Amino acid sequence: MSTVSVTHHPLFVDGRHVDTAERYDLRDPATGEVVGTLAKGTVADVDTAVEAARRSFAAGVWAGRTPAERSAVLSRIAGRLAAEVDDLARLEGSVNGATIRQATAFHAGFAAPHLQHFADLAASYAFERVIDTPPVPTLSTNRIIREPIGVCAAIVPWNFPLVLGIWKIGPALAAGNSVVVKVDERAPLTLLRLAEIAHEEGVPDGVLSVVAGPGPEVGARLASHPDVGKVGFTGSTVVGREIMRLGSGTVKHVTLELGGKGPAIVLDDADLDMAVEGILFGCMLFSGQMCESGTRLLVPAAGRDEIVGRLVERVRALRLGDPRDPATDVGPVISVAQRDRALHLIGRAVDAGATVAVGGGIPELPGFEGGSWIEPTIVTGVTNDMELAQVEVFGPVLAVLTYESEDEAVGIANDSDFGLAAGVWSRDLRRAGEIGRRLRAGTVWVNTWHGVDNNAPFGGYGQSGVGREIGPDALDAYTETKHLHVDLSRSAGEQIFALLQPGPGA
Repeated sequence: MSTVSVTHHPLFVDGRHVDTAERYDLRDPATGEVVGTLAKGTVADVDTAVEAARRSFAAGVWAGRTPAERSAVLSRIAGRLAAEVDDLARLEGSVNGATIRQATAFHAGFAAPHLQHFADLAASYAFERVIDTPPVPTLSTNRIIREPIGVCAAIVPWNFPLVLGIWKIGPALAAGNSVVVKVDERAPLTLLRLAEIAHEEGVPDGVLSVVAGPGPEVGARLASHPDVGKVGFTGSTVVGREIMRLGSGTVKHVTLELGGKGPAIVLDDADLDMAVEGILFGCMLFSGQMCESGTRLLVPAAGRDEIVGRLVERVRALRLGDPRDPATDVGPVISVAQRDRALHLIGRAVDAGATVAVGGGIPELPGFEGGSWIEPTIVTGVTNDMELAQVEVFGPVLAVLTYESEDEAVGIANDSDFGLAAGVWSRDLRRAGEIGRRLRAGTVWVNTWHGVDNNAPFGGYGQSGVGREIGPDALDAYTETKHLHVDLSRSAGEQIFALLQPGPGA
């Protein structure tokens, strides 16, 4: 019998905890055990949250504060996140399976600095600026004003809920909007805690609410709600298309950060000691459950055996086990369904002629038999027309492809519906940079992976999404642009009104 203490978690709407009649079970992916329950929201809960957001925005309780005042509140929240980083890491890992090393460094560790980035932007952003205009046809002053959109929706996935939530909540609040967040029912805990902290640090009632519920109902209502002016979404391309369709009914602003199938090109002069470690980091971190993971490895045909041999050796040394143990390298995937999907895609590749070089099965882990585990896997002999080379697996699975020339490598890399991230491994940085410019991806790394910088925009080409998050212009996506033109003419005679009809006495 399990000794896990099961805690219930209500929603957070309009400054208070809100419970519901139905509940979700929160499960630990490592064991399959229920570790908590979550209130299951409805369309009515969304409507309540949106109405509170609309009311708070209209009243100006947050939008009416100066950028410096909003910046100060966001900075205090960031400070609280930094102080609670260990607790947040445990919360997140308990429901999405992240190892404690990864959760502390990335899932929770990125939260405070990224929110501080938006706090700093709130203080420095050009919410208003004067532009130069010619004195023809009349003298005037002209200002460009960036104003908050109003009510913004953030729909956040389970893999990095806190950080990816902050990528939406941070710029929305910095710009003066009110926000309704829809969490994934599998990993809601850190965003619920963020909402509590925000309220404690001075974010007024109604300005930040967190709801949960079925995507086709609760998520769809947010995406189509007439009072929501902006939707920020991170998740699958399939769902992203539906959100774009639903938002089009009221012509919403939409930012979509969707799937990826990152190609990593190893050139013939690469430092293989660095490349092997970086390739595994790019693909196996968080069991491959990252949209920008490097899951397609392109190697020169002549060097394939050496590169694959080194990778297989390192994969066999990876330690699977209790995610709470700092010695663990790789944890489970989010669910048994996700594990089975990955195994199915591996099997389909083998049927098409590929070979499993290492992994490809379910590991034996005493005490974790009920978890959703899959062995870190490398598949060789993959061609770019295979499903494994084109479909986002979201698991620790690396597909190895070969090429004969740089042009062929670039062609294979760009032959994808996705374009989120890519990478090049080479000792010649100029050569690598030239190839990087040819790759159709929103982010290209040279001799590293997962180098997300909050001072650089993040997003994708093609079906990897629309728009960019973080970066120096992040608030642009959460503001409306107004041109205020003030004419300085002293009389009607100095105006151009006579183009319509002559004035009196003409």
